[in-house]
Amino acid sequence: MELRQGNPWPELFRQAKRSAFHLEVRDTYAVPSESDPFRRFLDGAQIEKDRFLSRPWIDLVRQTAGRGVGVSRVRVVTVPHSDYQRWLLSVTGGNVEAGEDIRYLPRHAAGTVPPDDFWLFDDRLVGFNLTDHDGKPVGAAVTTDPGIAAYCGGVRDRLWEIAIPYADYIDR
Repeated sequence: MELRQGNPWPELFRQAKRSAFHLEVRDTYAVPSESDPFRRFLDGAQIEKDRFLSRPWIDLVRQTAGRGVGVSRVRVVTVPHSDYQRWLLSVTGGNVEAGEDIRYLPRHAAGTVPPDDFWLFDDRLVGFNLTDHDGKPVGAAVTTDPGIAAYCGGVRDRLWEIAIPYADYIDR
């Protein structure tokens, strides 16, 4: 495992040739750039979709998908949703418009899931999301260990099959 501090994701995305898959298993996150929009959502403000779409993350997804790299994600969520997950549902359309295929899976239907989020790039490189004690992102633990990559690929395949596409999930 290699520790990459700060924000290693843009570099990892630029290196991806075929695919970037993210598994999310937490019901809340403490991403500093999301604090203000999340607070406004809790206060009942209108969603500022255009502002959300201009974020560097959306640009990175758009650029990656534009190169022909499949960007996908499964969010394993507790039902009823946390406030944070309700907010994410309200803004996820921006990710989808940028080219990310996102699916939702209620935790009670997921079976056993890993305790940690990860990104799997090209079925060979895994980046585990690292956070500080407050839940803020601080980097990634990255590995190309074939056993770990195969395990993460198996988790992806199993959960992807039973997860619900975003558009169908919000229609429920």
